[in-house]
Amino acid sequence: MQLRTYSFIDVLQPQLTGFLQTVAPGFQPLEGQASLFVEVAPGISVNTLTDAALKHTNVMPGMQIVERAYGLLEFHHDDQGEVLAAGDAVLKAIGLTEADRLKPQIKSSEVITGIEGHHEMLVNRMRHGDMIRQGETLYVMECYPAAYAAIATNEAEKASPIRLLEVQTFGAFGRLYLGGGEAEIEEAVAAIHRTLDSIDGVEETKRK
Repeated sequence: MQLRTYSFIDVLQPQLTGFLQTVAPGFQPLEGQASLFVEVAPGISVNTLTDAALKHTNVMPGMQIVERAYGLLEFHHDDQGEVLAAGDAVLKAIGLTEADRLKPQIKSSEVITGIEGHHEMLVNRMRHGDMIRQGETLYVMECYPAAYAAIATNEAEKASPIRLLEVQTFGAFGRLYLGGGEAEIEEAVAAIHRTLDSIDGVEETKRK
């Protein structure tokens, strides 16, 4: 089994929490809770992770997603200790450690200033979160593995008063769309890069 992502979020921020509440098929998280995103391959083995976390702790599962190649589990709780204990149970169940996770890679990071009206329309039609307005700055980011997009989003929201438009945390790549003023987006981008660069893990130079 490959541990692709192991990403602990200490305090869920308001916009990311609200976004997860719109897309999570399980128990929706609440603002301020702690959360853990775990991504593995093969995807079907995510059921083993869910079993271990729920049998050993009181965490609530928000997402259990099995897609073409990978599986994603998100769980959360008011008590950070419960979430960390669930993470330990997951790692023990699959015989791996946090150090075995893949190190995140930013595949694309683009800032688009003064977004044009028809571009605004296209972005707003596909988003599950807030909306961007004509003339504002759009930030789009693609990372690998996908689930690291969650902590990138959370830390961007901590650092700057941006608006979360869309975040995808599963699949071949993670994707993030943010909107706001140019200065606010610059602060958020810096926080995203700091966060993902600081996460240790196994280097993977070739995407499988």
